[in-house]
Amino acid sequence: MSNDVRLRLKVVPKASRDGLVGWIGDVLKVRVTAAPERGKANTAVIELLATTLGVARECIELIAGNSSERKIVAIRGMSAGELRTRVERVLRENAPKH
Repeated sequence: MSNDVRLRLKVVPKASRDGLVGWIGDVLKVRVTAAPERGKANTAVIELLATTLGVARECIELIAGNSSERKIVAIRGMSAGELRTRVERVLRENAPKH
């Protein structure tokens, strides 16, 4: 399908809260409170992405980095431009207010 996008991630497990942190080049840094054991952090990452990007969990698949902090997920039904727009919106909404 042409509307699939791959997203490279840097995951910080056991964080104080879940959330998208920001871009490091073309890698999205995310944090999850779940520990990196028995797939808990991977599940939390998929839940976080589904919720923040507004897609079904079934549309997100971990395709690389099962036991690494560096991961690649495939998101079905979304273009790279749409992904970037949604991530930027979430980052703006969660930016600290001065």
